[in-house]
Amino acid sequence: MEQDSISLFGEAKILLLATDGSNYSDGAIQEAIFICQARNARLIVLHVVIIDAESQSAAHSLLIQRQQEIEPHLTLLRKMADDSGITIEVLFISTSDPAKAIVEQARLHHADVIIMGRHGKAARMSLLVGNMTAKVISQGFPQVLVVPKDFAISGTHVLLAVDNSPNSMMAARELLSIGQRCRTLQRVTVISVVKHPADLPQAQKLVNDVCQRTREEGLRASCEPLVVVGNIVDSIVQFADKEKVDMILVGGRGRTNSMAKMLMGHVTENVIGRAPCAVLVVTA
Repeated sequence: MEQDSISLFGEAKILLLATDGSNYSDGAIQEAIFICQARNARLIVLHVVIIDAESQSAAHSLLIQRQQEIEPHLTLLRKMADDSGITIEVLFISTSDPAKAIVEQARLHHADVIIMGRHGKAARMSLLVGNMTAKVISQGFPQVLVVPKDFAISGTHVLLAVDNSPNSMMAARELLSIGQRCRTLQRVTVISVVKHPADLPQAQKLVNDVCQRTREEGLRASCEPLVVVGNIVDSIVQFADKEKVDMILVGGRGRTNSMAKMLMGHVTENVIGRAPCAVLVVTA
């Protein structure tokens, strides 16, 4: 079996891993190294130092201090990369806007995916995802993968959450791409959650259409449509937990202030924060 056939990111050539040096990044690090090893891809490791100092000399001193503090973490990361035979580049960026800097560096280095860690389970989304992760997602980068601390993607079951938004349809197209290149993928579930029973027929048609496309594209994995009446976040997270899903695909909100997109962003961020697995946010 070819190495890239076991990776859900078979087309990725450059990955940007944003790490804060804490153990919350462990799952993201492991996944980034695995993807790069499977695809012979290049890994950009980015550590952002938040600078609020008024003088340049104070900002420079803070940057040097932080470089020294995080060096043991980066030394271990370099060893992991070397043992895996992948190319790694480490960047330090000082900024007052870390989320913007992460996305700018990802675009500058032509990264295909931004990979970030996630804090443990808690009651509030801000504690779950972390303010920086949520802000990075809101920047509208095409693909952001968020990986919990102690999770590894095996690549057998993917859950796609859909509605009628453009970003949701972009996520559906990414699912088709994943299904065509990942030979370990055995099961795909397409879920649409509605608040009222009257919306069931439209939701059923939506998930059926996506599953029909997977068959037309010749995906080996089985595709099951699922429509649920209830809370969107609860339904997605509970299914993912019960069925041991590897990765949830959701549409991002993009950079907009419309109420509909803001609501979608809120749902996306809460799914990320509560999910028992990795979450890939896809933005058109």
